[in-house]
Amino acid sequence: MSSTASPPLRIIPLGGLGEIGKNMMAIEYGDDILIIDCGLMFPDEAHHGVDIVLPDAQYVIDRAENVVGVVITHGHEDHIGGLSHILPELGVSVYGTALTIGLVSVKLRESRRLRGITLETVEPGDTFGLGVFDVTLFRVNHSIPDAAGVIIDTPVGTVVHTGDFKLDHTPVDGKPTDFQRLAQAGEDGVLLLLSDSTYADVSGHTPSEAVVGTALARYIGEAEGRVIVASFASLISRIQQVADAAAAHGRRLGIIGRSMVDNVRLATELGYLRIPDGLLIPANQLDSSVPEETVIMTTGAQGEPTSALVRMARGTHQQVHIEPGDTVILSSNPIPGNEAVVGQTIDGLFRLGADVLYSRTEQVHVRGHASQEDLKLMMRLTKPRYFVPVHGDFRHLVHHTRLAESVGIPEDNIFLMNDGDVLEIDDVGDARIAESLDLRDRFVSGIHVGSVDNEVLRERAALSRNGIVTVSVPIDSETYDLVGDPVISMVGFLDQERADDLCIRLVEVVEDAVAKAQDAAVSKPAAGLSVIESAVREELNNVIYKDTRRRPRLLIQTTPL
Repeated sequence: MSSTASPPLRIIPLGGLGEIGKNMMAIEYGDDILIIDCGLMFPDEAHHGVDIVLPDAQYVIDRAENVVGVVITHGHEDHIGGLSHILPELGVSVYGTALTIGLVSVKLRESRRLRGITLETVEPGDTFGLGVFDVTLFRVNHSIPDAAGVIIDTPVGTVVHTGDFKLDHTPVDGKPTDFQRLAQAGEDGVLLLLSDSTYADVSGHTPSEAVVGTALARYIGEAEGRVIVASFASLISRIQQVADAAAAHGRRLGIIGRSMVDNVRLATELGYLRIPDGLLIPANQLDSSVPEETVIMTTGAQGEPTSALVRMARGTHQQVHIEPGDTVILSSNPIPGNEAVVGQTIDGLFRLGADVLYSRTEQVHVRGHASQEDLKLMMRLTKPRYFVPVHGDFRHLVHHTRLAESVGIPEDNIFLMNDGDVLEIDDVGDARIAESLDLRDRFVSGIHVGSVDNEVLRERAALSRNGIVTVSVPIDSETYDLVGDPVISMVGFLDQERADDLCIRLVEVVEDAVAKAQDAAVSKPAAGLSVIESAVREELNNVIYKDTRRRPRLLIQTTPL
């Protein structure tokens, strides 16, 4: 029977469950709330006019005085990208490893929101207190150095949050996942495991980064001309592998893309990148460098429209122009949904004469997330009483629950949760979903941050599909006669020649509609302009649909003169 003497431990995912991105988890006990990660998600095709998507953090913002700190597992955007928008409303310290805190510092400085925020660097293995929680970071491998999982000792029991992880026995930086610390936690007793699910539907083990390093060194050594390697700006280990291969084969290295340049500078200053003196080529010297002595690392492997690689593929990059004989290596897998734009980039590079190597043809990338056998090992090491899959689309979470059952975790002890679900575990260890918060994504559009009504998004989608027709109708405010020619313009609707022809016809339609509605308008002087506008709208809708089978957005302005 549950005790009511003590408050329950509450696990509240605010983002990252049933989706890829905007990872944010609140862990609450009594008056203390600990936050793990605060990320963003990039918009999809349904989010017209939206720059980024943030988790709905209102629950913790309303309880800001109870928040004891934010712990960040690693420096990827889907884990730190929301900080500059949400942290000022919380006003608490941020904790993480050295590189993670360095990347957070850069992000907050860019947004000019660092003032008053304390950033605390924590070494993996060190324990620090935040309210009632004792927190220990443990080292994991991922596609960025200094990634960590989190062990949280709570009044109810120990919670392990893996963060994003893979199990790499030969990592580029020589620092493998801390299996010993995980095994010790398992022996001491883990109440709850929250584990990364991103590749829970992929069988086997995730290959080591060493596999990619060997392949990159071979391709760079065999290439007769210039080599261009595209990857994530945060994939420091890949940058190190390319730098090592360039040095080994007598080539110099250029870095293109602002985010990659910034990350290389920071990682070098903090000692996470080791680049020999004289290896780097300034960007303004790349076009004049000897091709067979040059390697370039760049952003754009995901086909981002403004990225350096995409501009190279279009022939519009100011410093690098693709030439026959170039070898381009896309050292990443397309993020789901990006396949088409990545394919377009690859086609553009081939058209310009480059030889392009990518993950479907060569082993030039390995995943940064654990596959099924690695996920099962994490569960066997930690031996949790309860299990919650996190970080992934819903199908990933489902696959992960099945893995948990396969290693012996009872079905009743596995919780398949959505964002906003609240898991409560009481002081005798009983667990249940207690409630579900009504969460709504927050959108960043330009300088505006807030929710966008679904109706607004639908209107934007309709505008993008059907275009706009604007009509200006100059009207005598007493007689409701036309006092000039109607002015009609079209945007995103028809090509110019067809639009011009249709506009000529529509002017006559407007004139006829005004003439027919004139008597009704005169009889209702208080609503005369509305009567004219309704008549014009109805006639135009009918004629436009009959001629085009499309319904553009009609913007009609009756101007009284």
